[in-house]
Amino acid sequence: MAIDSSKTAPASRFADNSWLVPRCASPSFVASVLELCKRERIDLVIPTIDPELPVYAAIAARLAEAGTTVCISSAETVGIGADKAATNAWLIRNGFPAVRQSSPEDVLRSRESWQLPLVAKPRSGSASIGVRLVHGWDELEILAAAEPDLIVEEKAAGREFTINAYVSRDGRCISAVPHWRIEVRAGEVAKGVTIKDPALVSLGRKIAEALPGAWGPLNIQCFKDAPGDIRVFEINTRFGGGYPLAHRAGATFTSWLLNELEGRALSVFDDWQDNLAMLRYDEGVYLPGTEIGLDGHA
Repeated sequence: MAIDSSKTAPASRFADNSWLVPRCASPSFVASVLELCKRERIDLVIPTIDPELPVYAAIAARLAEAGTTVCISSAETVGIGADKAATNAWLIRNGFPAVRQSSPEDVLRSRESWQLPLVAKPRSGSASIGVRLVHGWDELEILAAAEPDLIVEEKAAGREFTINAYVSRDGRCISAVPHWRIEVRAGEVAKGVTIKDPALVSLGRKIAEALPGAWGPLNIQCFKDAPGDIRVFEINTRFGGGYPLAHRAGATFTSWLLNELEGRALSVFDDWQDNLAMLRYDEGVYLPGTEIGLDGHA
């Protein structure tokens, strides 16, 4: 079953059934979802985009009363992942390696201690929207004046990795599967390869288990340089865009979700395929325009 706020969502074409709902920021979104879950007897809801995560975390208990489980971490952990400044502060506070980060104003005041280029991004951004490389101080001053919700980070060295982790309902990290993000397009990995790197696996497990009330899929993004230093810069409390690679490698988070829903205990799983590559391409969905409310002749 699928829901979306647009008739043009391609994923709705692959679902057994789909419905239109208001956007998750709409005041009527929650009532629509609650009514739909009750009417269709939905057992499990899996949020997939960042803006809807805080909404589902807030209404998870209300949905549970109606017999619907939401695959969502606690509101506290969702809040940590939704705010890049909060993510950075939580990582540092808990002793995890993080990229150096600050506000544009603080960076400009202490520019002699920062090395250009720098990475500027929205504090609550998603899908790499608004992320840019800043090569000059004048450029940063203009950005700081134009965009108040901006953070600045050092440009981390090394290769970029995502660690797809699954946390069981009792707080154990069942699996942590790192992949090297060889090529990224529109914020999602287009080419990647799984790597059984003990340091990345261990770090992914520790972060996943330290997050308060984490449950289900998480993805942790980081850089690792040649000497082996790791710097984490993002935590997403949802399925990541590169999850299909972890799934194909044998870490079937979706099956584990269903097992937990049925009350089955999970065991730690490390037997996933190392050095499995994923090369992505676009695929079209073709249908009459009238089915999605479009008329090219109008």
